[in-house]
Amino acid sequence: MPIPDYETLMLPVLRFAAKSGGVEVSTPEAARVLANEFGLSEEERTALLPSGGTFVFASRVSWACTYLKKAGLLEATRRGYFRLTRRGEQVLGSKPERVNNELLDQFPDFREFRTRGKKEARKPASAPVQLPVGTPEEVIGAQYDLQRKALASEILETVKSASPQFFERMVVMLLVKMGYGGSLQDAGKAVGRSGDGGVDGEIKEDKLGLDTIYIQAKRWDGTKIGSPQIDQFAGALQKKKARKGVFITTSTFTVEAMRSVAEYSSRIVLIDGPTMAELMIDHDVGVSVAKTFSLKRIDSDFFNEGYTDE
Repeated sequence: MPIPDYETLMLPVLRFAAKSGGVEVSTPEAARVLANEFGLSEEERTALLPSGGTFVFASRVSWACTYLKKAGLLEATRRGYFRLTRRGEQVLGSKPERVNNELLDQFPDFREFRTRGKKEARKPASAPVQLPVGTPEEVIGAQYDLQRKALASEILETVKSASPQFFERMVVMLLVKMGYGGSLQDAGKAVGRSGDGGVDGEIKEDKLGLDTIYIQAKRWDGTKIGSPQIDQFAGALQKKKARKGVFITTSTFTVEAMRSVAEYSSRIVLIDGPTMAELMIDHDVGVSVAKTFSLKRIDSDFFNEGYTDE
C-alpha cells in the first residue's frame, strides 16, 4: 500500500496516544506501531525523503504530531515525547472519521500557527487558507523538483537555439567541470574539431591522462539519434582502438540505439538532451544561484546536558 500522508496519520496518532492512558509516549514508538498497523513493508518503512537522511514514514508521523500539538490535541512532555490532552480526548469522543487540517482549523491556536508571519494572518478567521498537501519537507522537495525540471527544459531549449560553435565550447566546459579533460585549455584543443570519421574530439579521462575518451557531439533538434549514428561512432572507436566514448546530443536516442551500445567492445556512454541539462545544473554550467534556502533541523547534541562548546 502507499505510505499514508501525514493527515491520514493524525487520527491513528491520537488513538495511539489515547491507549497509553495519559502516560507519555514517544514519536519513534508511534511510528513503529503505526507502521505495523498500516502493514507497511520494510521498503516502505525505510524509504527516504529526496533530501536523504530521514525516513518518509517517520517524518510524516512526526509532522502529524507537530500539527496535533499546535492544535492543542497533543502536548509535548519532553523532546520526542507527547501525550493526549483534554481537547484531544474531546475530539476522539466525537468519533471523527478523519482528523485533518480542515478539522484542526476550528482551533484558534492552529489557525495562528499556520498563518504566522503570512499575509493571510491579517484575513478574517473565517477566510479559508489552503494548506499544501504533504509535510513541509515534502512540499519543499516537490517544488524544488518542479523548479529544477523547468530550469532543465529552459536550458535545453536555449542550447538548441545556440550556434554549433557555442555548443562545442559548452560541451568542453561541462566535461571539464565533471572532472574530465584536464584543463579547459587542454580540453578545448582536443574537442571541437571537424568530424574525424565519426569522432568530434578526444579528452583525457583525468588530469594525468591515464586514458583517452573520444567524443561525439550532435546539436540536433527533433530528430532522434538512431543506431546508424551509434554504429558510425563505434566504428570510429574501433579504428582508433579506443576503449571509451561519450556520445552527447541535445536530442534523444531511439530504443534501438540505447540497446546497441551493449554490443560493442568499446564502452560507450549516451548523454541525451534532458540528461545533459541535468548535468549542467549539477555542475553549475550555464546556471547561477538565484536564492539559497537552508532547511534546518534541531541539533540533538546541543540540547544534551553534557554539551560543551569546546
